[in-house]
Amino acid sequence: MRTYLDHAATSPLRPEVAQQVAADLADNLGGWANPAATHASGRRVGAALARARARLATALEVDPHEVLLTSGGTEADALVVSGRVLAARAQGTRRTVTHTAAGSRAPGTRHEDHHAPGTGKRRVPTGSGAGDCTPRLVVSPTEHPAVLDSARTAVAHLGAELDLLAVDAAGRVLPGSLAEAVSPGGNRPSAALVSVMAANNETGVLQDVGGLVRVVREATGARRPTDPGYVPVHCDAVAALGKVPVRFGAWGLDAMSVTGHKIGAPVGTGALVARRNLTLVTATGGGRQERGIRSGTQDVVGARALALAVELAVAEQVEESRRLEVLRSRLLQGACALEGVHATLPADAPHLPTTAHLWFEEVDTEALLMALDMGGVDVSAGSACHAGVIRPSHVLEAMGLGEGPARSTLRCSMGWSTTADDVERLLDVLPAALDTARRGYSARR
Repeated sequence: MRTYLDHAATSPLRPEVAQQVAADLADNLGGWANPAATHASGRRVGAALARARARLATALEVDPHEVLLTSGGTEADALVVSGRVLAARAQGTRRTVTHTAAGSRAPGTRHEDHHAPGTGKRRVPTGSGAGDCTPRLVVSPTEHPAVLDSARTAVAHLGAELDLLAVDAAGRVLPGSLAEAVSPGGNRPSAALVSVMAANNETGVLQDVGGLVRVVREATGARRPTDPGYVPVHCDAVAALGKVPVRFGAWGLDAMSVTGHKIGAPVGTGALVARRNLTLVTATGGGRQERGIRSGTQDVVGARALALAVELAVAEQVEESRRLEVLRSRLLQGACALEGVHATLPADAPHLPTTAHLWFEEVDTEALLMALDMGGVDVSAGSACHAGVIRPSHVLEAMGLGEGPARSTLRCSMGWSTTADDVERLLDVLPAALDTARRGYSARR
């Protein structure tokens, strides 16, 4: 039997969820139909969808009207990033576009611009010019690619600007960097969106989301959505949900992304929680089923599965966090007792109880993964969205670890199915796997 320690990539389907999905598919939800249809079967399925949305909203402590069902966290992130950029352009936030960059940059941030190939100059999209609206995105450099790549796409194709915030050695956003990035003044456009994740998908470090939202509100002086200069804040809570408390309202968020497949629901289930008066503009057409922002016939079976998985994860969060923190500590203790093995996060960094991130001296990560795989242990080198491509982690580089450690890492992540035996199996296999990987490293030098 294999040892699965890659819950941060995807978590096995929970038996309770699998049973519900099987029952829903077996009886076609009491009569298969489009939930938007007006006939009796459609109304029945539509009512099932409404109940699932309400259950999900209750578990997340939000209003059902704030829940937009999506195919997962990536789509939710893309919807809010592109939606805010398009909304800002539509609302006509304007400034003069110049080609001389630096003077207006906020200290402590890194500005990314899209450049025309070979010119070293900013490429102004077709139709842009002086006086055009230039939405600005303020983002942590350690975000999931779903946010970072969506932001860079907005720069390349929607005329946006991107400011990357400064982080400390643990990868936590420096509040001063955020305050400077959103403060009014100079000739910077006001920010269309700030996006900071609750927990990092690679290292598991936690951000002080509520504290960072307060920084934005104090720096801009705009505390209500109707105040001039108000800056919406989005949080990617995909890695955090079910592991630590997630508080959309208490944190003061305007949007939040969640997904089901990290907590035992099927892949393809997720949601964007968006404040009711948050303006999002979509570039896609269709039936506009999800509050006019996301089109497509809803997956009612998936929505019900997502609602159940979130209910279970939230209800069990405190007890499970205690249990998994013990396993994480044991894993780190055992692994770091080996020569040349280090915990990536500082010991005092706030972290998920489910993720143990390690870096290794003089180790070929690809060889290490292969050796562990041959030993029956499933782990990853980092974000599974880049599986099969061993390259330096942008998260670790932002933390200042350098290219060497950023290339030689393992992410061991646990969840509802993880046992103490799983951790001990990894620790049993790891020494021999390290020897194999180090031989490969030496041979390539």
